[in-house]
Amino acid sequence: MAKDEAGKILENVRRVAARPFMRVAAVYWRFARGLTLGVRGLVLDPENKVFLVRHSYVPGWHLPGGGVEPGETLVEALRRELVEEGNIEVIGEPVLHAVYFNRKLMARDHVALFVIRDFRQERPPVLDAEIVEHGFFPCDDLPAGVTTSTRQRIAEAVFGAATSPEW
Repeated sequence: MAKDEAGKILENVRRVAARPFMRVAAVYWRFARGLTLGVRGLVLDPENKVFLVRHSYVPGWHLPGGGVEPGETLVEALRRELVEEGNIEVIGEPVLHAVYFNRKLMARDHVALFVIRDFRQERPPVLDAEIVEHGFFPCDDLPAGVTTSTRQRIAEAVFGAATSPEW
């Protein structure tokens, strides 16, 4: 079996195994959190390349980010998530681009998108059980598999497309 085929099989196993977890997590979040709030970072390097990640539990390339924990501000959550997923340290204050309603996850989810141009990444992140692939990509030449929402957010923040109210 070729290495590429084995990688595809492993990715499919991860995706199938993650489905029950995501269903249970959605039920938990509904009762434990009520309204859910997340953050995403659109991190752009000096060459205008965007940092994207691929998770083990959901298909496609995404902007790094995650949920805001109780007691955290949006910016604190963003800083934490960028370190966890990209080994990216935000320098200064990130710029809030927009807040979106994300009805794809559940009818109570909102996502705040920040644009980050001033950051430090001393070394690439180590791949782990959550992040299986990452990298900086030209905004006008994104890798195959970038989610529609991610493409739309890049178009809005980088190319000036109209901002949608929905993720």
